Amino acid sequence: MKVQVCIIGGGPSGLLLSQLLHLKGVDTVVLERHSRTYVLSRIRAGVLEHGFADLMREAQCGERMDREGEIHHGFFIAHDGVMDRVDLHKHSGGNSVVVYGQTELTRDLYEARDRMKGKVLHNVEDVALHDLTSQTPYVTYRDGDEIVRVDCQYVIGADGFHGVSRKSIPKDVLREYERVYPFGWLGVLSRTKPVSPELIYSRHERGFALCSLRSQVLSRYYIQVPLEDSVEDWPDEAFWDELRRRLPDDVAGRLITGPSIEKSIAPLRSFVAEPMRWGRLFLAGDAAHIVPPTGARGLNSAASDIHYLYHALMAHYEKGDDAGLDAYSGKALARVWKAQRFSWWMTTLLHRFPQNSSYENKLQDTELQYLFSSDKALASLAENYVGLPF
Repeated sequence: MKVQVCIIGGGPSGLLLSQLLHLKGVDTVVLERHSRTYVLSRIRAGVLEHGFADLMREAQCGERMDREGEIHHGFFIAHDGVMDRVDLHKHSGGNSVVVYGQTELTRDLYEARDRMKGKVLHNVEDVALHDLTSQTPYVTYRDGDEIVRVDCQYVIGADGFHGVSRKSIPKDVLREYERVYPFGWLGVLSRTKPVSPELIYSRHERGFALCSLRSQVLSRYYIQVPLEDSVEDWPDEAFWDELRRRLPDDVAGRLITGPSIEKSIAPLRSFVAEPMRWGRLFLAGDAAHIVPPTGARGLNSAASDIHYLYHALMAHYEKGDDAGLDAYSGKALARVWKAQRFSWWMTTLLHRFPQNSSYENKLQDTELQYLFSSDKALASLAENYVGLPF
């Protein structure tokens, strides 16, 4: 097989890049090690920056998002029994976010690739990357007993933290930065009416909680739990009881509960790999960086990578201009580290850290008090939450 761009990973990043390039006449193939059913079963973030939403529209995949997604102009931070609202529209110069589940977004991208007869191959095994620093890189994978070779001009590694792409960069070239947090998020998806039309981030002495939603009939709730906990430690009734404890009384009183239709615990970590380019290999999304879900930067950071890659590749193919490709790693990492900073700040502000002293807990209180006393502080939060410029 011969294509211009071989994309490793059939999640939203890889599919979005494939779709955008296809619309411009660039031939791609997407290799995904899991089945489509598996990819679509993953429950992930659902808050999209306005720039990401625009990118979906440019990819001709935004129709259902615009019809079913919810525009949010703000969110709440609950603390000390009260609720303070962050007015995104006011403090970011008129911007907002779109609440639309990653599963639905990925489904839209798959359907677009199907309509255009895009090459998306599932259940591929033993993917290996070869000759990445040459002018003629290629990728191999196993299909049954056969080894299939894909000749290409560029390889995009969008295959997640555990994928093969980042591991293909020599250890003496790659530099990794990581912070592992001493807790995780227990998340529950339920077919219930959301407790609030906008997200509620709750800081409480018992730990953090988040009230989110996927639609007006599908709610997503989270509570901070120790890393040692398992899903089996948290039957539905225990989860709902603990969530109520961490919310202001009036919010807890109107919480509608129901059977969980998905329940999982996600550990929190911050991770960045540098550089994001080695030869003809370009990393994107979780293959290069991970953030805690606080502040919803993960999927959005991946989208900014795709924005830079898409425009850099089109400059190469349409104008013979490689400046964007050469600058990709530096440009992408500059935005990635800003997303890391924001996610770290939100996580530090809102979570109860078991090792914190009373002094550090008091600083958290003071930070929240300052936030809601300063328009400039709120503007900084809103600017980052709706998405920094590409």
